[in-house]
Amino acid sequence: MIERITFDGPVILGAGLAGLSAALAAKTALVLSPTPLATGCSSAWAQGGLAAALAGDDTPSLHAADTIAAGAGLCDGEAVALLTREGPAAVRALAAIGAPFDRKADGDFVLSLEAAHSKARVARVGGDGAGAAIMAAVVAAVRAAPSIDVRENARARRLLQDATGRIVGLIAEIDGALVEVRSHAVILATGGVGGLYAVTTTPTQVRGEGLGLAALAGAEIADPEFVQFHPTAIDIGRDPAPLATEALRGEGSILRNTPLSKDEGGRAFMADYHPAKELAPRDVVARAIHAERAAGRGAFLDATTAVGSHFPHEFPAVFEACQSAGVDPRREMIPVVPAVHYHMGGVATDLDGRASLPGLYAAGECASTGVQGANRLASNSLLEAAVFGARAGRAAATEGETGGEAVSLAPLPDLPDEAFQALRKAMSRDAGVIRDAAGLARLQAEIAALEAAHGPCPPLVAARLIVDAALARQESRGGHYRADFPEKTAPVRTFVTLDPVQAGLRHAAE
Repeated sequence: MIERITFDGPVILGAGLAGLSAALAAKTALVLSPTPLATGCSSAWAQGGLAAALAGDDTPSLHAADTIAAGAGLCDGEAVALLTREGPAAVRALAAIGAPFDRKADGDFVLSLEAAHSKARVARVGGDGAGAAIMAAVVAAVRAAPSIDVRENARARRLLQDATGRIVGLIAEIDGALVEVRSHAVILATGGVGGLYAVTTTPTQVRGEGLGLAALAGAEIADPEFVQFHPTAIDIGRDPAPLATEALRGEGSILRNTPLSKDEGGRAFMADYHPAKELAPRDVVARAIHAERAAGRGAFLDATTAVGSHFPHEFPAVFEACQSAGVDPRREMIPVVPAVHYHMGGVATDLDGRASLPGLYAAGECASTGVQGANRLASNSLLEAAVFGARAGRAAATEGETGGEAVSLAPLPDLPDEAFQALRKAMSRDAGVIRDAAGLARLQAEIAALEAAHGPCPPLVAARLIVDAALARQESRGGHYRADFPEKTAPVRTFVTLDPVQAGLRHAAE
């Protein structure tokens, strides 16, 4: 017999900004975090900040238009309108609990311009320290809330369902012991899929487990093929790769290829790919850098003029990462490489975070509200986590039905590290910035072999969802680029449900 915990409130898997926003909104919650709070989550690593219409010359409708343009035809208009309308209040609410956003002398927010935004609207902290500072404030608020229980070193091993399919709790591994946790609602806030790839800017612990758990329970998954590659990870051989924030290009930094000699700065190449040059959408910039590197010309971010001597103060995280590898960005160009940064797909939800299974909610990067479309607009991710995390928390707190006894208490299998590392290399090789049928089919076979050897491990299931949907989408759109189908077709979303026997793909028009 394993220990059973019955909790009178939602159980939240994950302790990034979405999960902790949900906990604060629910007021009574049990938060399960695989690592100590503010570590092991992408939120704490975010550099850019939160995008919101905070300036006098900006409006939610302008923010919505930029979001929809970046989303390449697949954004849900109602979700985008909600996000951009509630965005300013969400930023101010974070400031009210202590998030130390950069301010002007008159108290207004300092706002930065980032790629594909028509206005400067990104509220930052210390230049590139928004995520860590915001998370510190939110963690402090959660720690101070008497009715929020936090268990660290805890991860989900299976979602529990009764005979009707309703989610009634989960099997968790807490400090190495299996525990049955019963609750009227479970909120997945487990982050994205970056750890499934060999080159990522996210913590390697973030590897699609929430996505896999939900899919194995029968929940509907939306748009899994849309993976965003940040164009400018710092290429210094670290895993995960440090990030050179989008804001550097917003400040005027230039992308150049390999210098012809030691005395030359390298040729600026973005004009060859897009009229907006360095401020083109992320997918365009990522493919441009990929192409320059594939052609042997290399890619570097030159911030020596745009930032120069101000680096240590304005972008301390980037400066420290560069210095750790012997690069001085005040005087030298920064070597860059595209890296997995964000997953636009996820567990399909409504505007209150409800998934297709009763009792299951999702928020943040592991959810798909339809806000991000095929290509996330810069600095909309933390905003979505705050806005939709709070909405999911409020909705889950009102869930009254508890459901029956769980059909099975057996934990799902774990993926051994050697197999996980093989999966990461294969995903970067064949489901990366540029894809084609041959590579995706090869990857399908490798994943199938890993599943045959190790069973339905949630990370393997998440990888299979991405690859199956990428092979089925015979076009290029947003973060999904097929070399064998380079043109866009109709703007159609993908919805995926795992059948008990096999995965079935169906497409639904937006």
